[in-house]
Amino acid sequence: MFKSLLTVLGTSLIASTLYAAQYEVKMVNRNQLGAMSYEPSYLNIQPGDTVKFLRTAPGHNAATISSMWPEGAATFRGNINEEIVMSFDQEGIYGIECTPHMAMGMVMVIQVGDKDLSTVSAPESLPLQILNSSMQTKPSLKISKRLLSA
Repeated sequence: MFKSLLTVLGTSLIASTLYAAQYEVKMVNRNQLGAMSYEPSYLNIQPGDTVKFLRTAPGHNAATISSMWPEGAATFRGNINEEIVMSFDQEGIYGIECTPHMAMGMVMVIQVGDKDLSTVSAPESLPLQILNSSMQTKPSLKISKRLLSA
C-alpha cells in the first residue's frame, strides 16, 4: 500500500513538472511601445510555470513590486545586466519592475492562474498610463487608481 502511494505521488510530481511551461521576457531599451520596456509586458501563466527574464540590452533587471505581490509569495530582485529565472507557484497578480527604469514605465504584470482582477492593488508610483497602454493583449486587465492600495 505504501509503495503504491509513493508511486502515485512520484508520478504526479513528474507529470506536473513535465507540464510546467517556461516563458521568456526580453528586457529592452526600445520597442513599439516606447522606451524601456519588458517584452511582453503582460503574461498569463499557470502555477508552477517559470519566467526567464532575458538581458537583451544593458542596464536592466527584474524585481518584485512589493506592494503588487501576493501575500506569502517569494520575492526577488535580479542583478543589473543579469538574466534571472523565476518560478511562480502561487496564484495571483505579480508586478515586476526594472529598478532603475520603473519611473520611465519599465513595469509588467504576470497573472498566475485565474485571479479575480478586481482585487489588484498597485503602488502610487506605478506609471499606470504606460502600463495600461501596453496591456493590449489583455484588455480586461486595466489597473486604475480606484484599485490602488493606500
